Amino acid sequence: MLNGMISYIGIGSNVGDSLANCKEAVVRLSDIPETVLERVSSFYNTEPVTDFPTAEDVQEVLKNQDWFTNAAAEIRTLLSPHDLLMRLQDIEKTMGRVRTFAGAPRVIDLDLLLYGQEVMHEKDLVVPHPSMHKRRFVLEPLCEIASYVIHPLFGVSMRGLKDRLEDQKKVEIHQ
Repeated sequence: MLNGMISYIGIGSNVGDSLANCKEAVVRLSDIPETVLERVSSFYNTEPVTDFPTAEDVQEVLKNQDWFTNAAAEIRTLLSPHDLLMRLQDIEKTMGRVRTFAGAPRVIDLDLLLYGQEVMHEKDLVVPHPSMHKRRFVLEPLCEIASYVIHPLFGVSMRGLKDRLEDQKKVEIHQ
């Protein structure tokens, strides 16, 4: 068994075969050196979030995009948070992700949600993920595998955060 930091990764896709993209990302997560994939949630169909502050033409894209497939993964890693983020971004790039604007449709999105109980606020890395506590598509799969984990800034479990959610977007188990 690998010693290391327990971390949680949010997985999402809404371009192409989103379920296959998420499953491929899980396989690639398991291939990250010095990292063990511990658990993966079910896959969920999720209504896209459209409340990003963007230009009017971009709003049309956000409103008309396909639903996402989302999941969460628990890993144990010896990598630093920055090295882990770099590996996640490498997977995204290899799978064809092109960053355009916030909330844009994407082939794959891998977010570092939690890195143990670490709190970091740097230019290129914010942990815990700054909006995870506001998003049903993050908390639903995360609660499936780690409902007891405490958010390091709020001192509330993932289940508690989910119970307090104002986000009413639909999140359903993928059939």
